Amino acid sequence: MESLIASPLFGITLSLLAFEAGSIVFKKTKSPFFNPLLVGTSLVIFILLYFNIDIENYNKGAGFISFFLGPATVVLAVPLYNQMKLLKSNSVAIITGILVGSVASIISVVLFSRLLGIDELLLLSLIPKSITTPIGIELSKQIGGLPSLTVISIVIAGNTGYIAAPYICSLFRIKNPVAKGIAIGTSAHALGTTKAIEMGEVEGAMGGLAIGIAGIVTVLITPLLLKFLL
Repeated sequence: MESLIASPLFGITLSLLAFEAGSIVFKKTKSPFFNPLLVGTSLVIFILLYFNIDIENYNKGAGFISFFLGPATVVLAVPLYNQMKLLKSNSVAIITGILVGSVASIISVVLFSRLLGIDELLLLSLIPKSITTPIGIELSKQIGGLPSLTVISIVIAGNTGYIAAPYICSLFRIKNPVAKGIAIGTSAHALGTTKAIEMGEVEGAMGGLAIGIAGIVTVLITPLLLKFLL
């Protein structure tokens, strides 16, 4: 048993089975509170804690799955290509929206961290919360944060966006599909964009665009903003 747990196959198998279980639960409930990622993550955490399994053993296999996060994000370019004409006609509004959203995300983290008395290490780890995981991990390393905490914040931000996006759009009467996609992709990265795809092809395409641009913008402006804010 110990040799099986120490094998990379264990982490891969556990991750895939947990996600599949989450997918089944989601199909049964149709509730965003039981989306596959949230349910799957909870199952993995429960199993590791219940059976007292070392996280290092799990990561031997799970790390292979993390490697494919970057390439998987590129797939979101497909719906974007199908909406290229719409992108060109709304380019100024799209770029402005992503830029403002990225800046607001960073400033809000700093302001709320100061208000709540959060130490600087945690603050820096939370800065990349709204960008996709591969970029967020690297940015966290560069600015002195803890990548493990950054991943947690990214997952929380993504799940929050996935759950809350339709309600927020309804509450503020946001009906333009371009505006919906840009807002969701900028604030809730890939997981939020899966909800945008469910809302419509245009929303999904704009969400995919926002993921890439928001990641680049955040990496470029974060060091500059932190000089003024910290």
